[in-house]
Amino acid sequence: MKTAESITYIANWLKDYSDNSNTKGFVVGISGGIDSAVTSTLCALTGKEVLCLLMPIHQHQLEFDRSKEHTDWLTSTFHNVDVCTANLSDTFDCISKQIPAELQSDLTMANARARLRMTSLYTYAGAKSLLVAGTGNKVEDFGVGFFTKYGDGGVDLSPIADLMKSEVFAIAKEMGIINSIQNAAPTDGLWADGRSDEDQLGATYNELEWAMKAYAQDTENTYTDRKKEVFDIFSRLHKANRHKMDAIPVCKIPSSLKPSFC
Repeated sequence: MKTAESITYIANWLKDYSDNSNTKGFVVGISGGIDSAVTSTLCALTGKEVLCLLMPIHQHQLEFDRSKEHTDWLTSTFHNVDVCTANLSDTFDCISKQIPAELQSDLTMANARARLRMTSLYTYAGAKSLLVAGTGNKVEDFGVGFFTKYGDGGVDLSPIADLMKSEVFAIAKEMGIINSIQNAAPTDGLWADGRSDEDQLGATYNELEWAMKAYAQDTENTYTDRKKEVFDIFSRLHKANRHKMDAIPVCKIPSSLKPSFC
């Protein structure tokens, strides 16, 4: 990938989309991870208004500190960036109290956090005439479906969704993203214990990138040992999460069941 040229291309694409939609710029949820750091910086390069929204929900302190460190760097580098913190911990606790305890698994409540953040992003976006910029990369959005439907998957546009995770890291390095974020283990920021994406997925992004390419090429899994394990992880997640990646199914009513109009 031509990294510098790709940065310019994405920034121009973002600016053109905002101009054509008559919006003022972008709002980005900042998690303390590489994807949101890269996305917010690409948005800042457009010269349009950028609002970085920090939305801690009992968030691991190291993740929140990295978010603050990134936004401090961003505001010192770009004049068009503002930062706001919306602490959603109390709101999340209120919602949790209304849901039966037997329904509150770790996963369902992590997804609830993501959907609460999406609601907050769109509140700010609507009030300020901004677009919600997604932070998902290609492996997450089109490989294993590692995002929350109508949570972090609820966005207006996706500037890095055609980039593999390794390409996101290359862009981060080129743009000078702070080292603490470049060196941190990738995480979605939805768990109070700070668990990483690898902890949840069972494979690294480099492994999943290989599996994504292999899955597209192979008709039969003939791998052994770790390759077979990773390929099976990718295959299982890809199939299980197709409902996130495909268009919403619509029940098409046969014309014979509908009234005819002259």
